[in-house]
Amino acid sequence: MIKLTQVSKRYQQATQDEFALREVDLTIDAGEFVAIVGTSGSGKTTLLNIMGGLDRDYSGTVVVDGKNLSQLSDQELARFRNQSVGFVFQHFNLLDHMTAAENVALPNSFAPTKDRKTTPLTQAEEALRVLGLGAKTQEKPNNLSGGQKQRVAIARALFFQPKILLCDEPTGSLDTKTGHQIIETFEQLNKDGYTIIIITHERRVSDAAKRVIQIEDGCIVDSGAGTQ
Repeated sequence: MIKLTQVSKRYQQATQDEFALREVDLTIDAGEFVAIVGTSGSGKTTLLNIMGGLDRDYSGTVVVDGKNLSQLSDQELARFRNQSVGFVFQHFNLLDHMTAAENVALPNSFAPTKDRKTTPLTQAEEALRVLGLGAKTQEKPNNLSGGQKQRVAIARALFFQPKILLCDEPTGSLDTKTGHQIIETFEQLNKDGYTIIIITHERRVSDAAKRVIQIEDGCIVDSGAGTQ
């Protein structure tokens, strides 16, 4: 599903190059629930961005769902980001002037899909119902709780039914109870067959994952192999 081979990412500094990632080798199989842990600046977000095609300034090879990302054109990479992976972030990134359903359907505005059996809004409303927000489809973000906003963001990430969810601190802005509910949502999605990869500082998230990868100073020091 995801295979990184000798992946490095460096930044040019005035006196010397600094590595965000250094010769990373990593394989994540389809259907895994993985937490990536490490201190701030360890390279976690850089790793996630490279796996998701958000950052292509690296050396080495990244293959996701059979696609070598470095060989994709800009247009192909944009299509990959929109349809093959879903992104969930800490701060929701919802548009305040849109309803929950309109926010979920937003990916269709960037890459409209023809021959749908339902309209994008109908599909978005169904995704919200699946995540327990059937009564909130017409509400705007200002009328939603933090947990509800994050579930809207998750529904948006699932709009094109990608196989992989890449999540950057998805519970970081939530209280304990709400964070637990979001973790349960990811656990159910994993049972439904989604590959879940979460960057986290939180023990409650890493405890829920079936595999924990630890990264320090741009290097994977524990790949979590054999812990599933």
